[in-house]
Amino acid sequence: MALRRLVTLVVAFLVVDARSSGRSKYAGGGGGGGSSSTIGHKSGGDGGGPAAAPEPSNGGYGYYSTNIYDVLSFGAKGDGVTDDTHAFLAAWNQACKVESSMVEVPANFVFLVKPLVFSGPCQNNLVFQVDGTIVAPTSAKAWNGTSLLQWIEFARVHGLLLQGSCTGAINGNGPAWWNSSCKAKSPALAQAVRFFGSSNVVVQHLAIVNSPQTHLKFDSCQGVVVNNVTISSPYTSPNTDGIHLQDTRYAAVRSSRVLCCAGDDCVSIQTGCSNIEIFDMMCGPGHGISIGGLGRGGTKACVSDVSVHDVVVHTSQNGVRIKTWQGGSGSVSSVHFHNIAVLNVSNPIVIDQFYCDGRSCHNQTSGVSISDVSYKNIRGTYTQKSNIHFACSDSVPCVGIVVANVELLSARGYDDIPAFCWNSYGEIFSPTVPQVTCLQQGKPKLGQVQSSYDGC
Repeated sequence: MALRRLVTLVVAFLVVDARSSGRSKYAGGGGGGGSSSTIGHKSGGDGGGPAAAPEPSNGGYGYYSTNIYDVLSFGAKGDGVTDDTHAFLAAWNQACKVESSMVEVPANFVFLVKPLVFSGPCQNNLVFQVDGTIVAPTSAKAWNGTSLLQWIEFARVHGLLLQGSCTGAINGNGPAWWNSSCKAKSPALAQAVRFFGSSNVVVQHLAIVNSPQTHLKFDSCQGVVVNNVTISSPYTSPNTDGIHLQDTRYAAVRSSRVLCCAGDDCVSIQTGCSNIEIFDMMCGPGHGISIGGLGRGGTKACVSDVSVHDVVVHTSQNGVRIKTWQGGSGSVSSVHFHNIAVLNVSNPIVIDQFYCDGRSCHNQTSGVSISDVSYKNIRGTYTQKSNIHFACSDSVPCVGIVVANVELLSARGYDDIPAFCWNSYGEIFSPTVPQVTCLQQGKPKLGQVQSSYDGC
């Protein structure tokens, strides 16, 4: 499929022709510290190299870097107390100018950095290697009056590999924010890592922990691979999205664990996203994998070509969910949820076109249209009196829903809990548990389908 070709293309973009006379450092599955590197120079050693770097044995993506810029050599202390922001920016600014370079955050150090933006465009094949620990400030004063929306941002970079190792982590110091009731309720807490306006980006072998809010965000990006990333925060952490995609095309999230997000989604797919693939992933606790909420405040939302497969969702409020606000426009189309295990999930399968985040929401006639959504090979247990919930707009029915090989059993002995459907149309291709007799067969009356909503 197209996304598999994307993965190949992004990796090819990031692979350097290593025919260099100097020794290269392999930027693969997470190597050791770079404190002994010669900044801005190739270190001596054997010449030559393969035409293309092989993939690491753990299945990651990597290449050879011939110019290593260690943040310690730019004045970073790595004691967890001293502000190392300027050293990080200085190392980045130098590496950005040189093709096939690496910013090295060495192991066995803790680096305190204030909010910062790593800006591009840069020369090709840039690596940001996190072998040590990067920690965030615990006070809003560190933002110096600027927006609290992000802590570490990569802006307008193309062909970047951000990767960690068994020793590296990015720590957002979330407890300092969650423990304040005012801060916990604020919609403007910092996102740990944000990519904006970037392309051909790989994030791999990285741990991102305890973000004040969203852990990893891609905004207005194209060509993204997230591979073998662990995201974690305590079960009680509020509003801590794991991975957030917005206005992003051609993105693949694979072989990752999102162990957080008690107040929000493991993966959140927002408007402007298309050609998204999520697979081989562990998710929970939290709110599961969600598309939306879309159409808030009468806005137009467009999401298409999303595939979620070979995923485990556990101990979560939802399994796989599409949620839209009343009053919006646009469409969600061609979405496929296949081969999914749900374990002790409150609501395994959800379409909610009456989404409201707790405040009073008024009924409105318009809505985001939903079409061509399939649920196949979804099995597991649920903990509430809800298993399949298709609550579609009164004025814009859901069409083209496909259900096959679904078996959802109550973990608490609830018997005969029926599926719920409202203004939803589609087909059942095999016996299901529970039975989905409420799904209307075929298509709605022509007058109910309003093509103006599908203007994406």
